[in-house]
Amino acid sequence: MKKLFTLFILLITVTAAFAKPPKNQYLRIKTSYGECIIRLYNETPQHRDNFIKLAKKGFYNGTLFHRVIQDFMIQGGDPDSKNAKPNVELGNGDVGYTIPAEFRDSLFHKKGVLAAARDDNPKKASSGCQFYIVQGKRLTDSMINKQEKRSGRKIPEWQRQYYRTVGGVPHLDGNYTVYGEVVAGLDMVDLIAAVKKDANDRPLVDVPMTVEVLSKKECKQMDKLLEL
Repeated sequence: MKKLFTLFILLITVTAAFAKPPKNQYLRIKTSYGECIIRLYNETPQHRDNFIKLAKKGFYNGTLFHRVIQDFMIQGGDPDSKNAKPNVELGNGDVGYTIPAEFRDSLFHKKGVLAAARDDNPKKASSGCQFYIVQGKRLTDSMINKQEKRSGRKIPEWQRQYYRTVGGVPHLDGNYTVYGEVVAGLDMVDLIAAVKKDANDRPLVDVPMTVEVLSKKECKQMDKLLEL
């Protein structure tokens, strides 16, 4: 009887261990230039949950990366970009609501981060759907110092190290909410950023996307792979 009880407890423990949710939620963005995997930050729960909600509905499927600037970022998520005619200026489409800013000192605009686009509202609330992925470029200490002087914000050394070696766009820090980062497939961003475009920075050849929410099993695998 004691052995049976011990086996039962062990079975419950093992089952509970497997039932634990993944630590992070991941998404896959697919384009004709490849695909990338993005980890959404738990530190920005409102942005994380909103992106997951829209992705599960298939909202982003067929939308374009409608604004691309090399050494800066690629932007997408405008619902008006679905089946948009050539040469039409995009970027004004939305979902009718905004998300309060979720600025975190630990989250900054290094290369590969996912961040929320927004208009010029005083509270810096984010668009409910439009986003961008940072490409950026490597910066020298002199360039970083100039940015500090312009913004009046001290950039910590560990962030400076990223900007020097990985690259990014520090002038966006504290102005746009960062809520995820590319953990695989960053070359997709570089390829899209380099395409030919029109005067409004829209690619001459459309770059549509599909966005897929990874399963719990896949998310656990990514956590393990990244040792998170």
